[in-house]
Amino acid sequence: MRRLPKRFVHFQLKVIPLFIVIVWLLYANTQQYVLGNIVISGLSSLLGMVGAIFANLSGAGGGIVFIPVFSQLGFSEQEALASSFAIQCFGMTAGAITWSLHYRHQHREDRRWAAFIPIIIVTGLCAVLGLWTAYGGLVNAPSSLNHSFSLFSIIFGVALLTQVHLVKIKANHHNLLHWYDYLVLLAIGYFGGLFTAWLSIAVGEMLVLYLIFRGFDTAMAIASAVVVTAITVWSASPVHFAADSDVVWSVVMFAGPAAIIGGVLAKSISQLFSTKVLKTVLGSWILIMGLLG
Repeated sequence: MRRLPKRFVHFQLKVIPLFIVIVWLLYANTQQYVLGNIVISGLSSLLGMVGAIFANLSGAGGGIVFIPVFSQLGFSEQEALASSFAIQCFGMTAGAITWSLHYRHQHREDRRWAAFIPIIIVTGLCAVLGLWTAYGGLVNAPSSLNHSFSLFSIIFGVALLTQVHLVKIKANHHNLLHWYDYLVLLAIGYFGGLFTAWLSIAVGEMLVLYLIFRGFDTAMAIASAVVVTAITVWSASPVHFAADSDVVWSVVMFAGPAAIIGGVLAKSISQLFSTKVLKTVLGSWILIMGLLG
């Protein structure tokens, strides 16, 4: 039996899910017979797509977009966190699959991507451990969601903009992890998972920032962070997908599927702009969200 070309299979893996999602969104939105409901469902879909694009362009979790919006909409802290996690399970998973296929088909033999799998394994496992340390009640959040989110966003935004415009790093200089990198990844994974349980962001941002500072390939750093974030948010699904969870499904049922579109498109969008432009836009957005929070 003749095997299908890899490019054709890759094309199917991207187009078929997108087609299903678009059909669902069109159907679901047209079932809203009240103008106000149509507007809300449409904006929820747009929010999910835009949030996923930002998240998968940068490696940052989609919560960097969702949490400020949900706070403005009057969601409680529990509703904001649960809904953000639920939407990310759609968008970050789509992004993780897209970036992983990109690695498999174009970079599996690329030395610049040699650390991709080890980074995911070490950081992902530790992130799950950190997240469930928080969910197990062993460590409590130090302050309110809005305060912690704003502080983290400001620190991360300033650090990213500083790295882009002030710190000179020889890009693509590092290909392999050293022993001290593994120690840092253990810490990033555990504490990033802990913070993610409280904020719905952290581990992806911390990971991509460290890898960029170390001089690893930027695309590899983003891809690693996206996959690790997907693993982390899915590890929280027993809590946020439970029958008595605080997820606002009236928003998630539109934003979640739309996030799949954003997650699939993000990698293609990243190829249209320079790395410096992407990181500048991302850092500025995160800093602004932190200051407004």
